[in-house]
Order: sequence, then C-alpha cells, then structure tokens
Amino acid sequence: MTVISRIFSRRGYGGLRAAKILRSAVRTSTSTTVSGPTEESPSAKVPQKSAGEKKAIPDRYRFMYPELLPDPNPKFRNAMREKLERMDMLARRTHVLIPEFYIGSILSVTYSEPHAPGKVNKFVGICIQRGDCGLRAWFILRNVVDGQGVEVKYEMYDPTIQKIECLKLEKRLDPHLRYLRDAPLEYSTFSFDMEPEYLAEGTAVPVNKTRVKLNLMPWIEKWERQELRGIIIDPRVRFTENRLRKGKVAATPWVKYDLMKTYRETIPEEDQNEIFSEVYTQLRDLEIANRRQKHKRPFIRPKKTG
Repeated sequence: MTVISRIFSRRGYGGLRAAKILRSAVRTSTSTTVSGPTEESPSAKVPQKSAGEKKAIPDRYRFMYPELLPDPNPKFRNAMREKLERMDMLARRTHVLIPEFYIGSILSVTYSEPHAPGKVNKFVGICIQRGDCGLRAWFILRNVVDGQGVEVKYEMYDPTIQKIECLKLEKRLDPHLRYLRDAPLEYSTFSFDMEPEYLAEGTAVPVNKTRVKLNLMPWIEKWERQELRGIIIDPRVRFTENRLRKGKVAATPWVKYDLMKTYRETIPEEDQNEIFSEVYTQLRDLEIANRRQKHKRPFIRPKKTG
C-alpha cells in the first residue's frame, strides 16, 4: 500500500499510468488466487510413477555385490569418494567379468606374473574368506599343492587380474572357512583342470552342508568359541579346565540380541537401495554380458581323416 500511495501522489501522466498498470496487475493476481481450482490439462499433468513402475532392484544384489556398499563405520564414510570408487569398480567390471561367488565357492583366477612362463599364472581354490569394501575388497583362495596347503589373497579389482571364473557356485554354513587350516587336506584339495559347473537360470544358490572334521590340537584359533556350524570336533580332543573357564568368561551370548550393534555394523536398507538404484543399469548390462559369455563355446575345427 505504501508503494501504491507513493505512485498516486506523483504529478503528471507518468505517475498515473504507472498506478493504473500496477492496479491492473494486482487485480489479475487476486482474481487468480480467489477463483476456484481449475482442471489441469492432460498435457500439463506430471506423470507419477506407480509402485509397480519403479525400478525393481533385486534383493540378491546386496549379497552378490557386497563390495559396492560402503564401510558402515561413520568415521570412514565419504560420499564423494564412495561414488568415485563405484564408478571405478564398474569400469573395471566392463574389462574383467567378476562372477557371483560366496564363501565356499570354487574359483579360478588368472593373473599376470612376471616370473612365470608366459608371464601368466593361474590358481584354483575354494574361497575361505572375503572382506573389505570398495576398491579395497579382497578374497582368499585355498588349495593343496604338492601336499602342502597354499592360500592366495587377491584384491578383487587388482589390475593384474586377467580373468576370474567361478567353477562351482555354492555357499557354506559359516561366514568363513578358516578352519580348513586345521582340517585334513582332503577338504581343501581341488584339481587345477576342474571344469566349470553352471547352474540353470533362476536356480537358487545351493548350500553345501558338509561338516568338516578338525584335526587334533593344537589349532591356529579357538574354534570352539566361534559357534561354527560346519565343524566336527574329534571326541578325543580334551580341553583344559583353564581353557574352558576362559571360554565362559569370553562368551558374549547377548550380542545376537543387541540391535544397536547390528545397526552400527550394517548399512541401512534405504542407503542400500539408493546405492544400487544408482548402479542398477550398469549391473544389469554386465549380468547380460556375463550370461552370454557363459553360453559361448569355443569353436574346434574338425580334423580331416584319411
């Protein structure tokens, strides 16, 4: 109102003209606000995606690609670094097909070795452990070579790795298989000429419920304290009273009921969905390329006879 009064108080035709323009503008604005709701044209409506049209992210992604999820510790969280690492990991996967595998799967890794004949080496073994996230993700393979247990730790996105192939896809009962170090060698022996076994599409990953019988003590770790389901302790093993007493003191049976501890050690589902929705298209394209690669068979030219 102060502005309008100042305009009307001006002398001359210019002030009156400005006042008329301002008055008409105010009338049009009030008329649009007072008037009832108008029906929007179909072209002006913004299409809203229904729940069925949204991008359906498979739940198995969080188990297939655990390294894409960031470290749950807030001290190591950095949104920009995590996004750049995911871009690097997807770029690396376009050159080397990293298959789906779990603890207990049998893998074959071909990598560059400057001291090997042909500058290339290959190792086959069972995955006994995998860990870390981002570009620092790693896994350990174990096999028996010349009667001696051999373990090799690989960084998943190491540029020296040329090929990773899953020869047998399966899971085990425990989150790690480090106890194979204290088990007979037969549980860790696999042929380097092993042929891959493919599962039919849509088949659930089988769980190998084999229970490993441990050797007699001494052991590398105190396996009896880890609540492992895949081991059998020989009845001839006798634990000392001091070891049993310390085991009871170190036991933490309430941890499985600590919801806050579980929350601090995991990434919330909302964050997981946001991450996988960002890389869903690239992962789907990589899965299609991997599926085509599986069905490819090398052409063997027939030999002439006679």
